[in-house]
Amino acid sequence: MIEHLPALMIAVPLFGAFVAPLLKKKGSAPAVWAMIITGVTLGMALLLVRQVLIQGMMVYVFGADNPHLVLPSGYRVPIRIIFEVDAIGAFMALSAALMSFIGAMYSYSHVRNETGLEKYYALLLLLEVGILGMVLTGDLFNLFVFLEIAGIAGSALVGFRNYRGEASEAGIKYLIVSAVASLMVLFSIGLLYGEYGNLNIAYLSTQIGFNTVDIIALGILFTSFAMKCGSVPTHHWVPDAYTEVPSGINPTLLVATYASLYALFRVSFSLFGKVSSGMSSVGWIMCVLGVLTMFIGVTMALVQKDVKRLMSYHAISQTGYMLLGVGVGLAVLNDPAKLAAFGRDAMAGGIFHIINHIIYKSLLLMTAGALFYVTGTRNLNEMGGLARRMPYTTVAFIVGAAAISGIPPFNGFASKFLIYETSYQLSPIFAIFAMVTSVLTLASFVKVFASAFLGPPVKKYENVKEVPRSMVVAMLILAALCLLFGLFPNVVLDKLVYPAVDALLKLSNYQTWGGIL
Repeated sequence: MIEHLPALMIAVPLFGAFVAPLLKKKGSAPAVWAMIITGVTLGMALLLVRQVLIQGMMVYVFGADNPHLVLPSGYRVPIRIIFEVDAIGAFMALSAALMSFIGAMYSYSHVRNETGLEKYYALLLLLEVGILGMVLTGDLFNLFVFLEIAGIAGSALVGFRNYRGEASEAGIKYLIVSAVASLMVLFSIGLLYGEYGNLNIAYLSTQIGFNTVDIIALGILFTSFAMKCGSVPTHHWVPDAYTEVPSGINPTLLVATYASLYALFRVSFSLFGKVSSGMSSVGWIMCVLGVLTMFIGVTMALVQKDVKRLMSYHAISQTGYMLLGVGVGLAVLNDPAKLAAFGRDAMAGGIFHIINHIIYKSLLLMTAGALFYVTGTRNLNEMGGLARRMPYTTVAFIVGAAAISGIPPFNGFASKFLIYETSYQLSPIFAIFAMVTSVLTLASFVKVFASAFLGPPVKKYENVKEVPRSMVVAMLILAALCLLFGLFPNVVLDKLVYPAVDALLKLSNYQTWGGIL
């Protein structure tokens, strides 16, 4: 079974998605089924990570034992559908599986009064399939296919509450952005296929140069994945989508966003990493985009009154930290001394921030969903005094707010500190913007805490009580992870993050393990 894990990671949730609609008239059966399927997928993700860390990259060829066509000259060309799972792919797969399970658990109570739940859980599982396919595949065309699956499922989930005009608008906007990004990716794939006659990433990395076609393809791919990960200036869809999607979907939708960020990193390092002199400029562009993204996102968050929209703008802001950290590594990729001195650590900070942000931002969006669940509003001006009525939600919010603000001993501090000190060595202005953004983030969440949880209770909410148990458990699990990742960051860095960084940096290993060389 271990050797088939990459395929099973797709097959199990895909099977679950097709079965879920059959449970339409079975009460809570779709929710229980989704928790079982996502739980099994999480177990397989843990096994996959363990296998990759012990034995190196896993290569899975669909439909054959050998991925190659051997030409009369003896030259081997990969032609089959191949999953190539290295440490960063396994890292992202684990993130997707964990957040899908937490989201399914939270959703059990959060959306139980909605209609069409069999469709809801089928779409949740399809979204998980799309993410897992994106991070496990070894060729560009299947990256496009799974990007489309994730985009279609995500847009349907964003517009799930179609009785709200805002949700329908957000779903259409998400669909349009996904369609445009996917079309651009497909166009760049066509350029590369026309140039090299193959779409396997490891094979292309041995052939690709920096001619005009390659530069155009890189520019299109970079723009497409930057759009899908919510980077400035194409961030407009994020607040609408994250605000209107049910809070149980927020964790998986977050991972879907960062699957596109993963694709951006994969293209920059694994596909074009050989032309490191040209990629230095791309690294600087990534750093500048990161700084703009974090600063614009946090300043927009400060003026929001809708608690979930406020947190959605912070999701944009935190994406900037990831772009900055990995961008620093890309900017010094052709300088071995700087890469060893601070570039590798900068990348570790950026990648560590992905999992940290997924955890604490999911937690915060779930607390916003809990506030909406009991009050029926997301307007901070209409809330107050809820700490007395919702103690578990209050604790979860405090942990999430401290984590996103970079306060020790929570997980956000560990990754942000790495980004501060390494980005400073590339350019002090980057580190200054990063630290100012954290201060503004803290100010924003102090405002939320004071408005929603402190003060005298609002009269119409005097009798509200804590949210149901499944929602509380989901939030407390994420709160515990925020604390554990902050108290023991070296364990996460050594076991998950640095292997993921090295998987991006060691291009020759990707080509060799992928069976290309």
